[in-house]
Amino acid sequence: MWKLTRPDNQHDKLTRDNLLDLQDHHLVRIESVRDDQRQVWVLTARGHREAKQLLEPKGIRVSVLRKEEYDPVTGELLGGGYDDHAAAVTSTAAELHRAGIGHRLGFQTEVPHRLGNGYVQRADLVVRVPAAGVPVMLLEIDRRSEDAHDLVHKLRRYWQWGRLLAPDADKHTVDLVRSRPDAIEHIDHEKRLWRRLYPPTGREGLVPVAFVFADTTDTKVADTVKVLEEAGRRYWSPRRYESYHRGITALDYGQAVPVLVTTLEQLQEHGAGAAVWRRLGRTGEQTLTAALDNPDGDALYRRQAARAEAEEKQRRAAEREARRPVCTQCGQKFNDQRWEETTTPGYAWEAGNPSMCRTCYADYLAGRKAAAEAARRGAAAAPEPEDDHDQEPGKLRGLFRRRA
Repeated sequence: MWKLTRPDNQHDKLTRDNLLDLQDHHLVRIESVRDDQRQVWVLTARGHREAKQLLEPKGIRVSVLRKEEYDPVTGELLGGGYDDHAAAVTSTAAELHRAGIGHRLGFQTEVPHRLGNGYVQRADLVVRVPAAGVPVMLLEIDRRSEDAHDLVHKLRRYWQWGRLLAPDADKHTVDLVRSRPDAIEHIDHEKRLWRRLYPPTGREGLVPVAFVFADTTDTKVADTVKVLEEAGRRYWSPRRYESYHRGITALDYGQAVPVLVTTLEQLQEHGAGAAVWRRLGRTGEQTLTAALDNPDGDALYRRQAARAEAEEKQRRAAEREARRPVCTQCGQKFNDQRWEETTTPGYAWEAGNPSMCRTCYADYLAGRKAAAEAARRGAAAAPEPEDDHDQEPGKLRGLFRRRA
C-alpha cells in the first residue's frame, strides 16, 4: 500500500504509522499476515461508512466491506485466498501508479460488465490514464488459482461485452444487429455499450485487457499464455482487410480485444513503464503504449491503400497511353481532344479522317481545296477549239462516216 500512497518513499514507515493511527480509531484492521510478513489491511464497518461518505460523492467507488468470518470448527479466518488476491491487485495498482500510469484515486476494482444473458464479468482492476496513452485498460490478476481455459472464457466474455449495443440504439440498428450474427461488426463503436462506460481507446479495437500473473513460475505463465494465445485467437486476433487493392499487408484490429500479459514480479523488478508487456500475437516484450499500439493496423492500411491507388492510377494511365492512336501522316500521337473526337459515338463523322491528327487533317483538307481551286482555274483558262468552216465538205462527210 505504501507504494501506492507514497511511491516516492524508500520505506513504508509513514504509511504504517498512518494505518496504526487509523486502527486506534477503529477505522481499519489487519485482515491477515502473508508468508513474507506483509500485512493485509481492510476497512472496518465504521471505516467503510466514512470512506463511502468521503469518496462516493466524488464518483470514486468503494469496494465491498470485508467482514470478519471464521471457520466454526478450526477458528481460521475465511477467505485467505481473497486476501492474497487483493494484495496482488493492490500491488499491481501500486506499480502502475509508481510508473505514472494512473492516479491512486483513479483505480477501480471489481468493476462489473453485464452481458446480454445477465452474466456479470467483473474486472479485478480498471485503470484510466489518457495522459499516459492508456485511456482505459482492464486488468485481470491471476495467482494461477484459475485454469488457463477459465481465462479464455473471461476473454470471450469481454469480447462479447464489447459487441453489445448501447441501450439507446435506434430501432434500425437493433433490427440490423438481430438480422445476422456478424452485423454488429458493421456498427460503429460509438453506438456500442462499452463507449457509454469508457472513453475512446485512441486505437482500433475493443477495450484492452491485461492479464497479470502473480506468485507463480515462468513455466506456468508460459503454458497459460500459450493456451490463451491458441484457444482465444478468435477474440484477440486481427483480420485481413477486405480490399481490392493488391499488396495490402495491414491488419484490421477493429473487432479484436488487445490482450497483454506480464507478471507482477516483472512490474516490481523493472517497473510498469519498462518493456515488460507482451501482446498476444507478437514476440518479445514492449512498453505498455507500444504493446497497445497497432503499427500494422489502420495507419499502415491507409498508407498502403493510398500507394496502391496511386500505382493503379499510373497503371491505368500507362494502359490508356498505349492505346492512344497515332497519326498515319506525321506519326504523332493524338491529343485527348482529337482522340475523343474520333471515338465518340455519333460525332466521329464530324472529325473527318480518324487516322489523321487534327493538324494533318487540316493540311489534307487545305491541300484538297487548293487542288480543286487549281483545277477550276485551269479549266477556266483552257483555249476554245478552232472552227471547222474552212474544211472541204467531202472531207467532213468522210470523217463522220469513219467515226460511224
